[in-house]
Amino acid sequence: MQYDPVKDTLGRFFRIHPVLHRLFFALLHTVFLRSWYVRREVHTLLGDAPAGRPLEVLDAGTGFGQYAAYIARRFPRARVLAVDIKLDYLADLKRFVERTGLRDRIAFREYDLTGPPLDQAFDLIVSVDVMEHIEDDRTVFRNFAQMLRDGGHVIVNTPSDQGGSDTETHGEEGFVDEHVRPGYGLAELREKMEEAGLETVRARYTYGRYGSKAWRILVKWPMRMLAATRLAFAVLPVYYLAALPVGLILNAMDVRSRNETGTGLILVACKKA
Repeated sequence: MQYDPVKDTLGRFFRIHPVLHRLFFALLHTVFLRSWYVRREVHTLLGDAPAGRPLEVLDAGTGFGQYAAYIARRFPRARVLAVDIKLDYLADLKRFVERTGLRDRIAFREYDLTGPPLDQAFDLIVSVDVMEHIEDDRTVFRNFAQMLRDGGHVIVNTPSDQGGSDTETHGEEGFVDEHVRPGYGLAELREKMEEAGLETVRARYTYGRYGSKAWRILVKWPMRMLAATRLAFAVLPVYYLAALPVGLILNAMDVRSRNETGTGLILVACKKA
């Protein structure tokens, strides 16, 4: 299934008005378990930052921009640079920022992560579900290391190689077909980070026993319905009345569990002085 076109259709609907746009971001943070993990790491790193100068943050592959907006709102000292290769995503996010008073907190730039590193030093780089789309990942990780200040951190969230892209066998099309790799193993991601000069601080599998169930209930099945028929827009509000409480409980259980394996992976690395 072509996941991105369905996702983009949803995004266009919610971006009609700033109130809907805010609701869209809130839904993304609520429904997607990866956001629970990423926001927790952001809070740990930025919330404990010493007082002083502004904190420079790179949202590497911003997409809809929900993480850029979240960081700018929650951390007054943060200055976010949101980059992407998709100009339509950047244009939509820029309109949202100008309407919601974040103009001085978020900047935008078209940027290919495999290109030359930006001439700017960052305290934090956030890369959420981006690396599985990039073949030359080693170049990206080296760029991250060059763009970080000494002591700066990078958060990488990605599907794992334990079925993270939700590809299916038996001759059927996978749920997500836009990935260049099915995902990362924990050892592989650590090795590539260390090769780039980044030291792993912590890493864990996500979307374990509970989170994988939540993914199917909250994301996979609704997206399949939308891909099949636009009438699903009328059905989904009723569906989520029943499914959302169950999915949120499963998400919370996943965050509290020690997943020995899982279809997601989150890693925090640091650039040593």
